[in-house]
Amino acid sequence: MLWLLLLQVLVSCLWLGHSEVVKSFETSCPQFFFRETPPNEGLEPANPAWICQRYKNQYYFATLYDRKMRIPVYSAYIYQPGPGKRPNTWLVEPQLIGPTYPKTMEKEWTLLNQYNVSLEKISQSQAILRDYKNLTGLNRGHLNPNGHHDDYSSRMATFTLTNIVPQDEKLNGGAWNNYEQQTMIRRTQGCKTTYAIVGAVPGNNYIAKGRVNKPSHLWSAACCVVDNNYVKAWAVIAENDKNQVQLLTLGELEDTLTELYGRGQVSLFDSDCPRE
Repeated sequence: MLWLLLLQVLVSCLWLGHSEVVKSFETSCPQFFFRETPPNEGLEPANPAWICQRYKNQYYFATLYDRKMRIPVYSAYIYQPGPGKRPNTWLVEPQLIGPTYPKTMEKEWTLLNQYNVSLEKISQSQAILRDYKNLTGLNRGHLNPNGHHDDYSSRMATFTLTNIVPQDEKLNGGAWNNYEQQTMIRRTQGCKTTYAIVGAVPGNNYIAKGRVNKPSHLWSAACCVVDNNYVKAWAVIAENDKNQVQLLTLGELEDTLTELYGRGQVSLFDSDCPRE
């Protein structure tokens, strides 16, 4: 009987360890953070979900998701750019509905037709495709961009609506795209591993009849390991109604986010990542 009890506990622990909506990033997918240290509580919303973004039975990045605002707070990943085809299929996160649903991201169609989940039920805790229809001046902005990944599966994993915010279309196709595609290439020269965290500050406006928040700002920070003795960092922030990106130190971004979020001092990376 004791053996059976121990077996049940072990199976339960294994299941928790592989679940997609998890209790903490430290215990489930810490590999996407420098020194396995996620951002502190200064960014946490009132109704958070910690998602180890899983596609085809593999984790590709981590997202802290705001169930109430229906946008990600941030997505964290390892920068590994490469050429490849841009996917065009959008996915949702089944476990935001409940823990009994699939652990890997799925198409809305799959949940509707294979799991008999209603669109209303999916939409209760996350954005759905319909929310992003007929936007004016905005489009679907990736936090973790598909171009920062080097194979089709990792690119496909970024096409989940839990990694998307309503972004100013000029910014998304202009200054923000320049940062993602040009500045990152320049700044990461000589880096062995670059840890990136890209986030969105909730704003006062919404799309989809108040369902999905339009962020006031987008921000990005990177911590680059050159070798055992040298780590460098940089950061940017942009207002989500202007085609401008401001380059900052990591420390400057953390101080700015501390003011914008108003939830205490923000720390994005382990203390060994330089703030100056």
